[in-house]
Amino acid sequence: MKQAVLDAKGAKIEDLELSEKLFDVARNDDLLHQITVIQQGNQRQVSAKVKDRSEVRGGGKKPWRQKGTGRARHGSTRSPIWIGGGVTHGPTAERNYKRKMNIKMRRKALFTVLSEKFRQKQIIILDSLRMKDAKTKELLEILKNLPFEKKSTLLVLPSMDVKIIRAAKNIPYIKTVQARELSALQLVQTTYVVLLKESFKVLEETFAS
Repeated sequence: MKQAVLDAKGAKIEDLELSEKLFDVARNDDLLHQITVIQQGNQRQVSAKVKDRSEVRGGGKKPWRQKGTGRARHGSTRSPIWIGGGVTHGPTAERNYKRKMNIKMRRKALFTVLSEKFRQKQIIILDSLRMKDAKTKELLEILKNLPFEKKSTLLVLPSMDVKIIRAAKNIPYIKTVQARELSALQLVQTTYVVLLKESFKVLEETFAS
């Protein structure tokens, strides 16, 4: 398994031998669906919340006496059947969407997406990416030489590079991630993957060792 390595001008430099463990894994839609749901759930924030009758302000006094009025008995105006009362069976802050998945399954899902990207020819390998300044214009000059469309693209860096990350923030279709933090969900949500040559060593050391 070989993939062409390009320079900043889009010219081919060499062929890089890819690891079969990372880029030759059979497609597994059930596993990808499972990992996508779990990782999206782990990122989900519980923002919707209603107040029940114990949290609504007021209602401490009994509306009227228990007997003798001819009306139904009530103990509080903040009962769910009253206007202004609490809400029954609404969303609460106690909800928890977090789930766990073991390391082997997470890694296999990552390798599955990488393999599928390779088969679909949506992986681009860049020899190096060095920038003088954190300028978006400079980064765009390099990216326009690479063979991919202006669709959602994930730029995988071998380590933290503030200049590249700052320059990419103003490009709406580019997202950056360090190789050791790469996840299957990030790959699923993007069309193209631009990998720096040094990122392969980090991927193998982090996930394939």
